[in-house]
Amino acid sequence: MSVPHRCWAEVDLNALRQNLLWLRHAAGPDTRIMTVVKADAYGHGLKQIAALLMQSGADAFGVANLTEARAIRSVGKGWPILMLGACLPDEIDLAVRDNVMATVSSLAEAEAFSYAAAKRRKPAKVQLKIDTGMGRIGAAPDNAVELAERIRQLPYIELVGLWTHYRSVEDDSKTTAAQRNAFKGVLTGMNRAGIKFDYIHSGNSGALLWERDKVSNTIRPGLLVYGVIPPSSRPTPQTLKSNLAPAMTLKTRVSFVKSAPKGTPLSYGGTFVTPRRMKIATLSAGYGDGLPRNASDGAKVLIHGTRC
Repeated sequence: MSVPHRCWAEVDLNALRQNLLWLRHAAGPDTRIMTVVKADAYGHGLKQIAALLMQSGADAFGVANLTEARAIRSVGKGWPILMLGACLPDEIDLAVRDNVMATVSSLAEAEAFSYAAAKRRKPAKVQLKIDTGMGRIGAAPDNAVELAERIRQLPYIELVGLWTHYRSVEDDSKTTAAQRNAFKGVLTGMNRAGIKFDYIHSGNSGALLWERDKVSNTIRPGLLVYGVIPPSSRPTPQTLKSNLAPAMTLKTRVSFVKSAPKGTPLSYGGTFVTPRRMKIATLSAGYGDGLPRNASDGAKVLIHGTRC
């Protein structure tokens, strides 16, 4: 006899297909879609989701580490994969071996890839990250063109991409505009120097909603693929609300029901106090299932379709 689950997640694959289809329509036919599938495809199941996205219009994948890249390779060979973070020294040879595009921010990183690629006698594809204000990895805009020219001269190196990342696109339009203009300036300098890229991208999920640019040929959606709208103080486009659907539903079972009199504190910290006599249901889900503690006083659930 099978034992029913106490808590489980259901993933609607059709919602994922429709979300990607809408993103394809919004981006236009000449724009590549690099779907971000880091953190187990945001908890949806990396291998299953990657296989679905391969069949549904994705052009490339963005990952956080090489383990994720290998998982994608196990379900589909030959797909372009970008490691969004910096490779650690002992990961460089593995990235070259597995044909993973690496993000570089300095000549030293590019030289390390050149050395590893030369030993394997196969080219290494890299993308140059520009730090326009995120403050983490990335080359300074002022010397980006010179750096790109030097990287291109390295043996066994193919410089195939140029990208940046917005730090507060959901809430700070002024800062985002400054970052966008800095990236445009870098790209203008690259064009003047005759440096071309297969991938040019700055548009993460937030940027796709509020800061679409005219210079990128690739978009980099993460949350939007899964039907999640990034929290923001800026108004969400109505077309988005009507065209995107959450792919995941977290479900659980009621394990106990009781009545509590008015003034009864509930759960850790007693953060909720019953304003009247109430029926109380205990759910078979907790922190270990992904339910955050700050959901204790205010989060809503549906019980047989009724919001509680």
